[in-house]
Amino acid sequence: MILYLGDNTIHGAAAYLCGVMKYHDIPFDRVDSGTTPQTVTGYDAYILSDYPAAGFKPGQMEEIRDAVKGGSGLAMFGGWESFYGRLGEYHRSPLAEVFPILMQDQDDRRNFSQPVMVQCRQAAHPVLKGLPWHTPPFIGGFNQFTPKPGTKILLEAVHFRAFLDPIGLPFFEEEERFPLLVVGKYGKGNVAALATDVAPHWVGGWVDWGEERVTQKTIGNEFIEAGADYVKFFAQLVQWCRAAEKR
Repeated sequence: MILYLGDNTIHGAAAYLCGVMKYHDIPFDRVDSGTTPQTVTGYDAYILSDYPAAGFKPGQMEEIRDAVKGGSGLAMFGGWESFYGRLGEYHRSPLAEVFPILMQDQDDRRNFSQPVMVQCRQAAHPVLKGLPWHTPPFIGGFNQFTPKPGTKILLEAVHFRAFLDPIGLPFFEEEERFPLLVVGKYGKGNVAALATDVAPHWVGGWVDWGEERVTQKTIGNEFIEAGADYVKFFAQLVQWCRAAEKR
């Protein structure tokens, strides 16, 4: 069972990941962004996505840390309330040692009006396998962080400067690169940090990645429509986080 915290409510951004997990029959419990979890014990993995550190009761982050050390998985997806963000502020939390990245101690949000391409670094990894990385998606922004030693960078965000030459032909020049998806271990648990978000707006065109479309009911009358490769990527990421030595 997954504990999925954040992304506003099921009537907003959370509908996307809920739809992905329902499509792949991954069981989960939900906690909205403005709600404190009653309990955090007994889960195979935890997904924190646009959920502020201040939302936890005292001691709950320590419980998650210990669960991951014993073999549960943990993933954080980007957003204004993830990592340091605008209100995330996980940089001094008990979970800071668990994540495979080092967070900044100030606003880490990066927003871009020009193209940011998702580039694959390790296509054979279980999270990335079977996906068309030769036709990569583009995103609109992310949280900036630094990988810890001994971790793996699976994806990079490549920012381009796009412009027109004097006769109107388009050109693209690479400006800078950032780690986008970093994975590692904490104790027996698999841990992942994805710098961009799972639902609009930062996820950008990634939500439509894939020639085929997936339509999936979530909770109540809500549903999502997304690209099949977007759905496959996030399902593989969640399933990898669940895979641990104790199971």
